[in-house]
Order: sequence, then C-alpha cells, then structure tokens
Amino acid sequence: MGIYFQTVVDLDATQADARTLADIGRDWLVREGIVRAELTDCVLGAPSGHAPGPSWAKAVGQEDWEPSDGLAIETGRSVFSCGQGEPMFAVCPHCAGRADFYTDRLEEIEGAWEPFGEAIDAWSDTGSAAVACAHCRRSADLAAWTWSDDYFAFGYLGFVFWDWPDVSPAFLEGLSRALGGHRTVLVQGKL
Repeated sequence: MGIYFQTVVDLDATQADARTLADIGRDWLVREGIVRAELTDCVLGAPSGHAPGPSWAKAVGQEDWEPSDGLAIETGRSVFSCGQGEPMFAVCPHCAGRADFYTDRLEEIEGAWEPFGEAIDAWSDTGSAAVACAHCRRSADLAAWTWSDDYFAFGYLGFVFWDWPDVSPAFLEGLSRALGGHRTVLVQGKL
C-alpha cells in the first residue's frame, strides 16, 4: 500500500512570482470546480489543503476512483521527486547524451551519481547548480537536465494532488495556460 501523489511543477516560476502564480493556479482550479476554495485537513505533511471539488473529474483521464485526499500548493525552492526508487539516467540538455546511473543489469555505475547528487544539494541550498556532461563536456544548469520517468523537477511552485486518479494531458495544458503558458512537468510518486 502507500500514498500516491502527482505534482505539477511550474518550471518557469521564479522565487519572486511563485506565490502570485500559486494564487492564480488555485483560483483557476476553484473556478473549474476541481478543488474547493476553503482549506481543510486533507493533505499529507501540511496543515491544510484544498479538498476535491464537485468537478474533480475534469482533471483526470479516467474516473477510476474518487480522490481520497486533496491538493497542497508548495511555493519556495523545492526539489520535487518521485519519492521511492531512484532515477536510471539523466539527459543532457545540450547534446541529449545520457548519463546512466545503472547498467542494464541494474548494477550501480560507480561514480556516475556523485556529480548529480552534489548538484542537487547545491541547487537545494542556493537555487543554482550545474553538471558537466560526460559526452559533450559542456556544463548545463541542473534544472535543464531531463530525468528518466520525470523523476526530478526543480522549481519554486508545485501543485501536489494526493491520492487522485492520474491527471489528464488536457488538464495539464489547461493549468499551464492558466499560469500564463508556463512550462510544466508532472512528477508522480508514492510514499
């Protein structure tokens, strides 16, 4: 068993505008009836969140079951991750070369993770970090790398849906439009 979550991360939100964008996103979700406006005790790890609204199904691809928990909105510098497991690889934004962390036999590749782990710690502390690609030798902003299974996203705004059916691509597009056309990524996981 476990608790499942889906986090829609706004990749374009800055530290300065994250709170304003959180309000814009929340207001859109409330207008659409996807979540309720009032705050209640409905999310894990936060004092309150927004319970599913009467039109929660507009956000999901398939109404497999009704959400049992609500929406938490996180602002501030965050390393959003899938929770369990580890990423298999990261892809360089310059050359699309893969930095593999495991072999095909799922054996850890010695030393492959260390530059990324150090960069994640630095980004978490400062909001800035880069990793040099082993293929093209160019340094790239950590937040620009892509991860297997969208394991990580780095940003200042995340909409965390706790124990909801899978959100739909149409919903993700709608929320992105509400946020001014910002790029978003979906990080899904389990605790």
